[in-house]
Amino acid sequence: MLKKKYKSMLIALLIVTLLCSGCGTISNLQRNDGAYSDMESKMEEIDEIVDQFYLDEKDEDEVESFIYKGMMAGLGDPYSTYYTKEEYKELVESTSGVYCGIGVSVTQDTKTGDIIIVTPFKTGPAYEQGVQAGDVITKVEGEDVEGQEINSVVAKMKGEEHTKVKITVYRASTKKFLDFEIERREIEIPSVDYKMLDNHMGYIEVSSFDEVTSKQFEKAIKNLEKQGMEGLIVDLRNNPGGLINVVVDMCDVIIKKGTVVYTEDKNKKRTNFDAKSSDEFSKPMVVLVNENSASAAEIFTGCMRDYKKATIVGTNTYGKGVVQRIFQLKDGSAIKLTIASYFTPNGDNIHKVGIKPDVEVELDEKLATKAVLEPEEDNQLQKAIEVLKEKMK
Repeated sequence: MLKKKYKSMLIALLIVTLLCSGCGTISNLQRNDGAYSDMESKMEEIDEIVDQFYLDEKDEDEVESFIYKGMMAGLGDPYSTYYTKEEYKELVESTSGVYCGIGVSVTQDTKTGDIIIVTPFKTGPAYEQGVQAGDVITKVEGEDVEGQEINSVVAKMKGEEHTKVKITVYRASTKKFLDFEIERREIEIPSVDYKMLDNHMGYIEVSSFDEVTSKQFEKAIKNLEKQGMEGLIVDLRNNPGGLINVVVDMCDVIIKKGTVVYTEDKNKKRTNFDAKSSDEFSKPMVVLVNENSASAAEIFTGCMRDYKKATIVGTNTYGKGVVQRIFQLKDGSAIKLTIASYFTPNGDNIHKVGIKPDVEVELDEKLATKAVLEPEEDNQLQKAIEVLKEKMK
């Protein structure tokens, strides 16, 4: 017979399936006893076949998790998903901007599969030990990580604070393999990087919109202004988005009081997210975007465009104009569910459309697979500098 815990899952799955198929309300389920019976019978049949013929041992917890994942996948929405307790913990960590590790950002080469260090954070232990941008991670704790998925390698380098991890890297400039033993520390991920370019142009790169990002962004602007900034480039290329309250706070640094973005739920209920500061950034500005600038990055870009605060340079953005909310469940797991559409201040919903730049420029094809771009070879950045220079006149 079908295991008791699977029956409870089946009831939940039936509710979701029937509601999504137009059944309407839970009270209507009384008319669908046949559907429940068919699903119970089919699930029981599958379970018996697996128990009889499956070669390996069945992991009951994994089966249970994937039933829940299947419920969410059945909605047909790529942004709605189920997280186990462990996955939810990792999600919270990733959006907080704080974790325990060695303090590096990494990328995976699309052709070779190599895990390449993009940036060793200057306040992190890896930087202090001499790890450099461009180093290729070949081993973690003596285990060869060649060909492994990037998240798996990153997880191996994370751990409890003050514990140590051994990594081996290949440094192309010296053609040598180097071993490091690095103490893990609590790291605040620098999601904002900034510097002063020539001609008093400020440059701020925002890699994500985490809990710590708005304070880092405001600090960057203040420091650049102290250095005599006369114009600003905000680089949002390859920024996948993040927290809506964070992007609203960042826009609040740039615009005076006004709507940054608004949302509408399934009942057409509108919620405004407004800037409240009386301060305003009045210097010439360019926002640099590409096809991987999504969600919160598009909210920022749309706000700057609609208030005519910046010229948009780059390629058409990703086109994610829907909002998700996390619902934590009683056992510590969670679901992420799409609950609303968002609109720019002028009323544009850019879902599956994106934002078209004012000045379109594709990244040179030969640079597309490079992990680290030098400013001089980055033709998109050079175009942004050219546009800003003209605005500053």
